[in-house]
Amino acid sequence: MNLLITRHDKIGDFVVTLPLFKAIKEQYPNTKLTALVSKINFDFAKEIDFIDNVILFDKENLDTTLKQIKEKKFDASISCFIDTTLGKLLFKSGIKNRVAPATKIAQIFFNKRVKQRRSKVEKTEWQYNLDLAKKLFPKIKLDYTKPLLNLNIKKENRVVFHPGFGGSSDGNLSLDDYIKLAKKVSETSKKVVFTFGPDDAYSKDYISSKIDFEAEIFDSKISLFDFTKFIASAEVFISTSTGPMHLAGTTNTKTISFFGDSLFASSERWATISEEKNQNNFMLSSNYSKEEYNKIENCLMELLNE
Repeated sequence: MNLLITRHDKIGDFVVTLPLFKAIKEQYPNTKLTALVSKINFDFAKEIDFIDNVILFDKENLDTTLKQIKEKKFDASISCFIDTTLGKLLFKSGIKNRVAPATKIAQIFFNKRVKQRRSKVEKTEWQYNLDLAKKLFPKIKLDYTKPLLNLNIKKENRVVFHPGFGGSSDGNLSLDDYIKLAKKVSETSKKVVFTFGPDDAYSKDYISSKIDFEAEIFDSKISLFDFTKFIASAEVFISTSTGPMHLAGTTNTKTISFFGDSLFASSERWATISEEKNQNNFMLSSNYSKEEYNKIENCLMELLNE
């Protein structure tokens, strides 16, 4: 089968589709898999060995995207997230079997719809995405080998903090508590690293001006794939629910992650794709207590003493 899988939005949203790709490639190795992705994920997707081809969802030039899809003559498509623009694009492409969640008005452009009711949060996003495969592969086992990306990276003596906010991130430590937590780590033999994305200028400036201990400020201007390798070298990666957290999950890196205290933003929905034993998830409200902070600090110290 020649199959197109689409997820044309943010980093974390794309990462939680990767189990779908890997499960299909492992169980149906003759399936040719092409990813349709946004610009931010394009180069990253090209580095993944269980994805055969990558097409850019170019919202500035959809005619080019449509042409590239038509040229591949796909037998089917699976769309993990849909909107009207994508729906029209795939309808025009002539793909005969178009699978998508039965959600939004855009579902009218797809002829194989799956009722999922993701708002009920009965499973994680990556599990919902895997479920879509059953429409084309009824006997597929909803499982894949972990780590998802086997990069064989040597662990370094460092703890990485990524304070930035992301798409579904409603819960997070304050910047002052990130500093407090990092200072606690600096009192051990571990190296402290703060990483920042392009939208994290305020956090970077604030933390840089406040730290009174040894810490590296890492401006992550490298590629997503290289950043994933950097994260994988950490003993622990600490962040809110955002793209880099999901990148950490691809390599089974130990995580301490912060989520909003609503069901929509919780770890019940947005947990990483790592083994559960490597996940340490905390639901935080905007006015979380000192006791909650202490639980996080104790968790981190326990991980570093293992």
